[in-house]
Amino acid sequence: MSSQDHPVSSFKDKIKSSWPYTLAVAIIGFISLWVKTLPSNTVFLSNGSVRFATNDAWYHMRTLFVLLENYPHRMFFNPMTNYPNGSYIHFGPLFDQMMAIISLILGMGHPSSHLVDTVGAYFPAVLGALTVIPVYYIGKYLGGHKTGILAAILIAFAPGQFLTRSMIGFTDHHVAESLFSTLFMMFFMLALISAKERKLRFEDVFNKKFSVLKEPFIYSVLAGVMYSAYQLCWPGGSLFLLIVLVYAIFQYILDNFRNESSDYLGFTGVVTCLVSTILILPFVHPDMGFSMYYYSWFHVITSLGTMAGFAALSLIEREFKIRKINAYYYPLLILGAGILGLIITKIASPSLYSLIINAPSTVFGIQQGGPSTIGEATSIFYQNGAFTLYKAFSNFTTTGFLASILGMFVLAANLFRRPKPHELLVLVWSLFILLAIYGQNRFAYYYSINVSILSAYLGGLLLEKVKWDDLDQKFKSNVKSPSDVPGALKLVKIQQIFAVLFILIFLIYPVYGSAMLYSNTIKSTGSNEPNEPWMEACVWLRSNTPDPGMNYNAIYEAPKNGEMFQYPDTAYGVMSWWDYGHYIETIGHRMPNANPFQAGVGGRRVSINETNQPGAATFFTAPSEKEASAVLKAIDPRPDKMGARYVMSDAKMATDIFGAMPAWTLDTDGYYQAYWTGSQYQNIPSTRYFNSMEARLHIFDGNGLKQYRMVHETEAYQTDEVGYKQVYNYFYGGKLPEVDTGYVKVFEYVKGANITGTASPNESVKINTTILTNQGRTFEYSQSTTADSQGRYEFTVPYSTGQIAGQTQFNTAPSGPYVLSYGDTTKEVKVSEEAVLKGEEIKV
Repeated sequence: MSSQDHPVSSFKDKIKSSWPYTLAVAIIGFISLWVKTLPSNTVFLSNGSVRFATNDAWYHMRTLFVLLENYPHRMFFNPMTNYPNGSYIHFGPLFDQMMAIISLILGMGHPSSHLVDTVGAYFPAVLGALTVIPVYYIGKYLGGHKTGILAAILIAFAPGQFLTRSMIGFTDHHVAESLFSTLFMMFFMLALISAKERKLRFEDVFNKKFSVLKEPFIYSVLAGVMYSAYQLCWPGGSLFLLIVLVYAIFQYILDNFRNESSDYLGFTGVVTCLVSTILILPFVHPDMGFSMYYYSWFHVITSLGTMAGFAALSLIEREFKIRKINAYYYPLLILGAGILGLIITKIASPSLYSLIINAPSTVFGIQQGGPSTIGEATSIFYQNGAFTLYKAFSNFTTTGFLASILGMFVLAANLFRRPKPHELLVLVWSLFILLAIYGQNRFAYYYSINVSILSAYLGGLLLEKVKWDDLDQKFKSNVKSPSDVPGALKLVKIQQIFAVLFILIFLIYPVYGSAMLYSNTIKSTGSNEPNEPWMEACVWLRSNTPDPGMNYNAIYEAPKNGEMFQYPDTAYGVMSWWDYGHYIETIGHRMPNANPFQAGVGGRRVSINETNQPGAATFFTAPSEKEASAVLKAIDPRPDKMGARYVMSDAKMATDIFGAMPAWTLDTDGYYQAYWTGSQYQNIPSTRYFNSMEARLHIFDGNGLKQYRMVHETEAYQTDEVGYKQVYNYFYGGKLPEVDTGYVKVFEYVKGANITGTASPNESVKINTTILTNQGRTFEYSQSTTADSQGRYEFTVPYSTGQIAGQTQFNTAPSGPYVLSYGDTTKEVKVSEEAVLKGEEIKV
């Protein structure tokens, strides 16, 4: 008799398998950990510092250090980003708390910075390796030990996003989401199996039959704990409540048609949701209302609502049986009750109703406009608007992805033969996550769990067809010592050999090969997040710009009643594209205007008729310096304040990712135009692009701008910058040097010195100087104007010939004085830093 026939025989058997399988899972976990830590040389640098893999990883380390500095209090509101508004932190607290506790224990209460960095770097790899445990048990109870072991192997080496997000240095909550959501499904499954096997009834609760209730209750409580842990790693954890509720609806319907009691399901669901409600309550921020992005009443309502759903479904089912109502009316009643519930919710709380209605499209729908430019938020099945399976195959391997689809078909077919609650649960779970990756490919690290389980399920069925269990029993009977092994090998049948080879070649090898290839690639090439220029630029920013007057590791109270945070007069923002906000904050210790939470991006979200909100998108796409400066002023409405003092641009912003900027404004036409090369059309930048503020800053080095000056640039990298300059020179008569310049450039916004004088009426006047950068590169800065009818002219220039202590210690500046020329007259003009910063007038 296989383990599928009696999946649960005792409490001990539910917790762990016999020692050979436990040992096998442990070995698989350790090998998985080894694979995930192979690129340690790219994380721990020779100078003792640690380079984390993503901008969110850097931000998690930021919140971790603040937590340790103020333990046990955690930062909820962060004024050091999204200047001048600050950002509420939507990251769950559990991920950081676990790292903090480990650091405190290992550091005996006083962990060093290097120890904390080390814990943070290894933490995702450890969590990823631990995921083999719940995957094994789910596989085991789905198809026996062989399925469990195969599932553990597949998830241990799962390629794609699950591997990348569980690699050393990828210190983000994603792998914790995978671990705890899988543990939740495991315990929920065990609770269902245990309760159904014991024929649990609600009467057992009232009659206090603890022998029946004990195991289902324990597993249900553990399911609630793991769901809460999952949700405390990611506020969007309500997705899994939706999954179990939809599963429950189908299970209730099936049970009702088969005239079976669903009390086991109701008991499990009510206890699980009650525990999760209790555990999430202390973390709710009432001022967040019903937000699904921050811990709010939404998370309490969804838990209570799901619990009420289980209770109502059980009550209706019991009434159907008592009154002997036709089972066909049961799904109709559920549908009517759901519609009525939505109507009541819309009347009682329109905001909650809107959130419930729009939540599915947020997760399962394909993003439009600016959000469609977020790499992880794009559909896994579309590339540049065309349907493709390439991304799916690269994340799960071709055979793995196809096996998962086939596995769902097999589970669906089982519903018509011998339906089991845990099989339907896995089917609904897998279908929902498949829909999720259709909307956003980031959920691929969830679906890797499902792919591993479903592929192992098919592999287990194949082994079952070739009577692998019989072979296993024969080996146990005939092998008493190592000398018996050669004789026992004669018991192996040819179809069993082919089955094993099939599993090795088509399921295990592609997964293992992809994992090793990726790990070794990272080990040899290193992680480029952030790259050296951004590291250097942010370190320079921290050391050479004025202190903004904020306590970097302090915990600040959030402003109340929609008021703005009260910054000191010395505070200022740093404008850059949102991708780089966390680097500016965590490495540069300065306040970015925009960050990877997509805060401060500005633009439009729904319609071109909306107001174009001030932010990074509107600043960098502004068609003139005047309009760009107006955006900065609009960001900070306080008198005599600008939204940013510094602007950081890199070559990718000017070339590869520039298209994302107008996408956020919903005004993308005209930045590029088709050009016939003789064999094909090629998109080249147009006049509108070259007039944008981003092009003026990075391609033209800010030449001719009145209030923006370059103060630093990093080493040049080979990028598409040269190609853009060639287009400008060839099509628009430019004379730009066709070379790559600083990969990251830092500009400062200043009032500018006003140079005034007189010449002949209506005469052309020019001012110029040569700028020498810290990289030894020179470029020409110039402006020209025409004197008015009285011969008066005026220039506003941003560069000075000196520095002031306490202000920007720039290393890019004029190599000499300005040269003013008109007619046959040439004059030299020296401009002090005071004049530039205060907007003073210099008369010539």
